[in-house]
Amino acid sequence: MDRTEPGAAGPEEMIAEARKALFVMVGFLAIVWGIQVANWADGYALSRDYGLLSGSPGRLPDVFTAPFLHWSWAHIESNSGPLFVFGFLAAYRGVSRFLALTLLVAATSGLAVWFFERGDLDTVGASGLIFGYFGYVTLRGLFDRHLVDTLVGLVMAASFAYLLTVAVPGTPGVSWLAHLGGLVGGVAGAWLLRDRRGGGVPRQRPARPSAPGGSGNPRADLHKELGDLGLL
Repeated sequence: MDRTEPGAAGPEEMIAEARKALFVMVGFLAIVWGIQVANWADGYALSRDYGLLSGSPGRLPDVFTAPFLHWSWAHIESNSGPLFVFGFLAAYRGVSRFLALTLLVAATSGLAVWFFERGDLDTVGASGLIFGYFGYVTLRGLFDRHLVDTLVGLVMAASFAYLLTVAVPGTPGVSWLAHLGGLVGGVAGAWLLRDRRGGGVPRQRPARPSAPGGSGNPRADLHKELGDLGLL
């Protein structure tokens, strides 16, 4: 029997999950852009009312609303491409894991801002989610022991390593805390949401049945038969 990976998804299942991931991300972006239209029409009141204001207990639940809000059309345009690409790559291995990852990243990104950002800044934007998805995609294959995902992670890490430059202090005009918190959440998500079925451990080959009366060792049985025939 050929060796297989227990729990490994077949091509049909992978295509089905990729299709679901595509629909999820199209819907996700449609919601974000729909909110942006309403936000813009109201003079960005939603960003002021539901953005993340650090240190304010009443604004703590806004860790889950701030990622859907932006301050301008340029802001949402710059986030939409990376959000779609990294979100799709994060979702195509399972939409349920993707939703759990999104909640985790929103929480870690938002809490980093809520605890450590200056209190006079109202922080919004999907950048924390982008960094979380990036961290997740980069490391997921290693934790799942899945070759294809590991290669995808290496390509993404090599292609977008420059993103890490805006997750360190000193970058003007962006919330590096939101980026760093999202990245930490993505890395944690890759570990917490890993495939626990042992996807990279091959199944053992079944033992070959022995002939009736045999010892179960083919070489020993052959030696015995040759001896019985007087050839040894």
